[in-house]
Amino acid sequence: MTTNMGKTDRGLRVLLAAFLMFLAFGTGLGSAGILHWLFITVAAVFVLTAITGNCPLYSVAGIKTCKS
Repeated sequence: MTTNMGKTDRGLRVLLAAFLMFLAFGTGLGSAGILHWLFITVAAVFVLTAITGNCPLYSVAGIKTCKS
């Protein structure tokens, strides 16, 4: 599997995932219902793509944010 995400992109995804988890568990905004599960799901996808360094949507769109 090739890497198509740079370090900055990966770091931003982890930060956004942490923010989404905060919204899901730490506020009343996503405390119940579909928003709660949506925030958790999107956060999990962001963390997974940040760990692997590969975003399937970037591959489809032909985007590459890494240097190599």
